[in-house]
Amino acid sequence: MFRQLITCTAMAATLGLSFSAAAQGPATDYPNKPVRLIVPFPPGGGTDILSRVISNKLTEVSHWTVVPDNRAGAGGTIGITEAVKAAPTGYDMVMGQKDNVVLGPYLYKNLPWNPTKDLTPVAHVAYTPIVIATAANSPYKTLADVVAAARKAPAKITYGSPGNGTSIHLAGVMLEKAAGIQLTHVPYKGSNPAMMDALAGNVDLLVSSVPSAIGQIKSGKLRAIAVTSAARSTSLPDVPTLAESGLKGFNVSTWYGLFMPRGTPAPVVNKVNAEVNKLLAMPEVREAIQTQGAEPQAMSVEAFDKFFQADFKANKAIVEASGAKIE
Repeated sequence: MFRQLITCTAMAATLGLSFSAAAQGPATDYPNKPVRLIVPFPPGGGTDILSRVISNKLTEVSHWTVVPDNRAGAGGTIGITEAVKAAPTGYDMVMGQKDNVVLGPYLYKNLPWNPTKDLTPVAHVAYTPIVIATAANSPYKTLADVVAAARKAPAKITYGSPGNGTSIHLAGVMLEKAAGIQLTHVPYKGSNPAMMDALAGNVDLLVSSVPSAIGQIKSGKLRAIAVTSAARSTSLPDVPTLAESGLKGFNVSTWYGLFMPRGTPAPVVNKVNAEVNKLLAMPEVREAIQTQGAEPQAMSVEAFDKFFQADFKANKAIVEASGAKIE
């Protein structure tokens, strides 16, 4: 009888430990090994710099080991594919952005994943206004100048973008629609060649992310005439928004956020979200992001998921209207 009592007590203690561990959940000791942050673009670009700001601070402040892993190609969709294939343990995440997780599925045929089904939104990090700019010697000094000239000569004014079907190209499409004008889109293979042709006067307008153009704007070689976001850019506080320039309600920007494979435990997702949001409240992190021309913006997991789902749904019609496709 005494031996049975000891056995029962031992079993109860074991069960108690098991229940306690289960109650604590999978995030209790997370992370207990290095976390891979997949960066879907090459080193040195805006996505890479932003990813390293977050990974470095998670290592420095949160004492996690976060290792950036650049997996570039196919407009960022190769890196997303890598994340989708990873085990949903929380040890693989990816810096997604509007171009690859919202627009990519509508542009590329036969992608092996659906972002709304195969990815879990974890933490919104920042958004980047898009800027409309001209060469410093251009006759177009304001949006009103562009609109007036375009109405007199439809399709005569050209604008360069970093590529067909990018969020920046689609911002140009939406600008045309909102202003009731017709421009001619000139796609380039990246932001830099588009900017070089704008500086040379080979295209009338440059439509670009703020990080890509801010150096030439600050130097005076490019004239920024408007930004597409609802609020003015912290990096370009003197440049009006399109809404302030007469296109009421216009609000378009690209954004960046962390995703994990679908099925990653909710406690892990919530823990990463809390740590990233804590970083985004730190003045030095905000300054580092704003220096790149982006705007830090924290969201809860639920808010980011809602935002992502709505943006994905809304952009289907925009991509279809643009006629953009990437083979």
